[in-house]
Amino acid sequence: MTWSGMGGTFFIDATKETEADVRWAGHPQDNAYEVGLEQCAANYAPLTPLSFLERTADAFPDRLAWVYVAETANYSQFRERCRRLASALAKRGVKPGDTVAAMLPNTPPMLEAHYGVPMAGAVLNSINVRLEAQTIAYILDHGEAKVLLTDSGFAPTVQQALSTLENPPCVIDVVDLAEPGERLGEITYDGLLAEGDPSFEPLYPADEWQAIGLNYTSGTTGHPKGVVVHHRGAHLNAVGQALACEMPLHPVYLWTLPMFHCNGWTFTWGVTLQAGTHICLRRVEPGPIYEAIADHGVTHMCGAPIVMNMIANAPDEARRSFAQRVRAMTGGAAPPAAVLQRMAELGIDMMHLYGLTECYGPASVCAWQDEWRVLSADDIATKQARQGVSYPTLEGLDVFDPESMTPIQRNGIEIGEIMLRGNTVMKGYLKNPEATEEAFKSGWYHTGDLAVIHDDGYAEIKDRSKDIIISGGENISSIEVEGALYRHASVLEAAVVARPDKTWGESPCAFVTLKDGEHVTAEDLMAHCRTLLAGFKIPRTVLFGPLPKTSTGKIQKHILRDKAKALPS
Repeated sequence: MTWSGMGGTFFIDATKETEADVRWAGHPQDNAYEVGLEQCAANYAPLTPLSFLERTADAFPDRLAWVYVAETANYSQFRERCRRLASALAKRGVKPGDTVAAMLPNTPPMLEAHYGVPMAGAVLNSINVRLEAQTIAYILDHGEAKVLLTDSGFAPTVQQALSTLENPPCVIDVVDLAEPGERLGEITYDGLLAEGDPSFEPLYPADEWQAIGLNYTSGTTGHPKGVVVHHRGAHLNAVGQALACEMPLHPVYLWTLPMFHCNGWTFTWGVTLQAGTHICLRRVEPGPIYEAIADHGVTHMCGAPIVMNMIANAPDEARRSFAQRVRAMTGGAAPPAAVLQRMAELGIDMMHLYGLTECYGPASVCAWQDEWRVLSADDIATKQARQGVSYPTLEGLDVFDPESMTPIQRNGIEIGEIMLRGNTVMKGYLKNPEATEEAFKSGWYHTGDLAVIHDDGYAEIKDRSKDIIISGGENISSIEVEGALYRHASVLEAAVVARPDKTWGESPCAFVTLKDGEHVTAEDLMAHCRTLLAGFKIPRTVLFGPLPKTSTGKIQKHILRDKAKALPS
């Protein structure tokens, strides 16, 4: 197969089990287009998302940059605050390559850290605010954080984490009047900015491969892995967000997606690229979401399926009407047809994305096709449930047989592993060369997600490799069964795992959370699934109750698998 890239064509031998054979074609050293035409300061600059703020502040200095409760800042003020932060960090000994950690909600200091920290040449480690003290301590130690910006509302957990460290970082307290909490450091964030020079010259990277962020995966076992991302990837993925999510000039973006999650899927930089307004929310709740959409004219937002369910099923007293249509991007489980239809009725158009921490967030998008307009609501939902096609800034997305590394047939049936390659894939895992090598074997990033490719080129993930259910020799996609359960009007959340079965080896076991006030039986749901699925795919066990989740809202299937295994035979 061939892969076209900048300046030439790569020939890829994807059949090799070892490192892919990659060579330049027709690119001799004495080529006339190469001799005497070298890179220089006039024709080359390393890519970095820091340039977005500079350009927008120059072009639109008075444009509203962010809003938080009653506070606002225009782009001129936003740039000044970020430069002050960078200057103050440098004065306190932060050097290029140092780590600055941030334990912050979706408030302006967290947004400013995405610029001020790399302006000082440092690497931003955004920490999941829902984590427990033990994991926070591990992240601070493993990432060797020199400074920690922490919201005082998180003081009890952060203090517990710091108490276990031999070399704790310098603590800067971000005091939010909404939840002032307890101070742990010697200076507040506002005091730190006052130390900074507003005319500080940002330290742009000399090499675009230089790290800009450190984001830890939410592993289900063992310690989380530190994903290192670089300036080039952050720049390109932010551009990709604007393109893939149809974000025009001056969007109004509502922060319902945590900024700590893959740097807010790089919207922290992408919204600024388009001179948009960041609407900051400390907490994700139905009332404030509707209020922000109505009062600020929100045009774009992101969130996990649980957030979209919250909006779609919000109580009447929390709702506000709004005139504009909103583009809402979601990842994870595909939105059920009922949620897609309900959101559209509310004025919110859903877009399904797919990605991982290792690829800066989204890497593929279920791009809309005009011919889908004539389809029924259920058929549209089926189309939109797919993970789709690659981002315009991702160089390669395909589904391979992981053993032979040959592409699977595009028939929507054959299953392989979805793999990615390009500039928006991580540098690797911090201090973990073995895991990095394993992730990048054969020249592709191995996602661990099992997928099919349809004849229109759209990928559809069927399961994580560890979540596929093999019953009587047949592969059952837990995602397909979950999709059927979600189509029942009473189901709020569903997760399906394998349960040991004496006859079939494994059988589907469903864990279901019902909407408030709804009452259905296991038999009701099995009968419902029987109208949508082949007989061998119907859950043989249905259990009701809340589903265990990680701190990022992902359902913890390993806990459910243990519960299923413990059920009496």
